[in-house]
Amino acid sequence: MRLTQAATLTEDVDEQLRAVGERLLEAVQRAKAYGLAAAHLGEVAPVVVISDDVELHTYRLLFNPRVTAVAEHTEKGEEGSVSLPGIRVEIDRPIWAEVSFLDRDSQAQTVRFDGFAARVALHEIEQMRGIFFLERVSRLKRDMALKKAKKLAG
Repeated sequence: MRLTQAATLTEDVDEQLRAVGERLLEAVQRAKAYGLAAAHLGEVAPVVVISDDVELHTYRLLFNPRVTAVAEHTEKGEEGSVSLPGIRVEIDRPIWAEVSFLDRDSQAQTVRFDGFAARVALHEIEQMRGIFFLERVSRLKRDMALKKAKKLAG
């Protein structure tokens, strides 16, 4: 399953990786999601897209993203996935995260994301690393979520 496969970081952003990024950007906009990892397109690639302004639904492509710092303070919040529509679970995450990444032109950048944008960035970067969000909850909550997903799928 591609959702549990970790992507390997690359030295730069080539045409193939840019193409994955463009498809990912189109997919997130179509789904009106807050973020996506390449795994959702069936790709094992080091690229994620996140909404850096939730109200405006503006997006930022992050190639080779790495979390470089996080807040000590955490908050619980609901998270879900386009791969499990209708499923939401509470997950504890830092209230801000600093992320280093490459842009489309292979230029290194570092951005601090706060609040919900930090939650989305951390969620998608973990997905890129092969960690599905349900792995961050207890076995009981995970089993309940998967049972509900199966029921919703009919």
